[in-house]
Amino acid sequence: MKIGVIGGGQLGRMLALAGTPLGMDFAFLDPAPDACAQALGEHIRADYGDQEHLRQLADDVDLVTFEFESVPAETVAFLSQFVPVYPSASSLRIARDRWFEKSMFRDLGIPTPEFADLHSQADLDAAVAAIGLPAVMKTRTLGYDGKGQKVLRTPADVAGAFAELGSVPCILEGFVPFTGEVSLIAVRARDGETRFYPLVHNTHDNGILRLSVASNAHPLQTLAEDYVGRVLQKLDYVGVLAFEFFEVDGGLKANEIAPRVHNSGHWTIEGAECSQFENHLRAVAGLPLGSTATLGESAMLNFIGEVPPTEQVVALADCHLHHYGKAFKTGRKVGHATLRSADAATLKQRIAAVEALIAKP
Repeated sequence: MKIGVIGGGQLGRMLALAGTPLGMDFAFLDPAPDACAQALGEHIRADYGDQEHLRQLADDVDLVTFEFESVPAETVAFLSQFVPVYPSASSLRIARDRWFEKSMFRDLGIPTPEFADLHSQADLDAAVAAIGLPAVMKTRTLGYDGKGQKVLRTPADVAGAFAELGSVPCILEGFVPFTGEVSLIAVRARDGETRFYPLVHNTHDNGILRLSVASNAHPLQTLAEDYVGRVLQKLDYVGVLAFEFFEVDGGLKANEIAPRVHNSGHWTIEGAECSQFENHLRAVAGLPLGSTATLGESAMLNFIGEVPPTEQVVALADCHLHHYGKAFKTGRKVGHATLRSADAATLKQRIAAVEALIAKP
């Protein structure tokens, strides 16, 4: 079976690494000449809206998936005329637009921060008057890793903020006084079978995920599975989906979903019976889903900007290096380490050992 992937970054690369042992081949459509997934399959260098090359991809593969939600929903809809594409264009359309996404959560009874749709500075001024400050302003599409958003704390922050974010459709979200940020990775097969990984506690730095620690027996696991299950059923979803939550007053408030394999699930490569990447491929290919059971305590630490020397990382006990083959650049995710141990205390020590290798500015 040959899988087409829209996007050729590290997520596509890790999909191919998971699928190759299953006898799968890969083709990636990505405009970047140095797309890091190209070492794992055919690279079709073209823009995501280039219908000629999209048709070339469709003719060459058995099915198509995508590695990130910046892909236009129109691209997925076009491809769907010629080849199966999972997740669907309708799922992508909702997940990539924060207004559609938050509105779906509200309709499904999933708690969210207060939010408002913005199309002008006047809309922003009215929303701030209704919701109050502090608040977070985000572009409706294309924002990630802290991009496309601004925290508004004072009236001075509000003035001119709509133009500052590009005068594009935005939403305003009320600030959430959360006690933690967690995410749940789920996978749903074509026949509706659904499996969940454990809740993961996430730590961010300047809007970029730095550390994810998988939880065993988290008290909010069942609630999170309920909320995620509602979304999966509503969308008739196929593949892996990540749902990010805020922990608030002993419950959960929805932050956002990602219709794809996700950074906070990278620990599953060594930390679960079947990784999120393999399970995504199993789901979209119509294969039986794999077990999401954990293999002890696990965590993932991102390498942002640069990767420490390989010999130093792999010298650490039960530390697994994943180098993305990307040029080092400030603020760019260029690799990660997965850490495992038999107990939480040892895992904490191993996280600290990897953190000590990361160069400080």
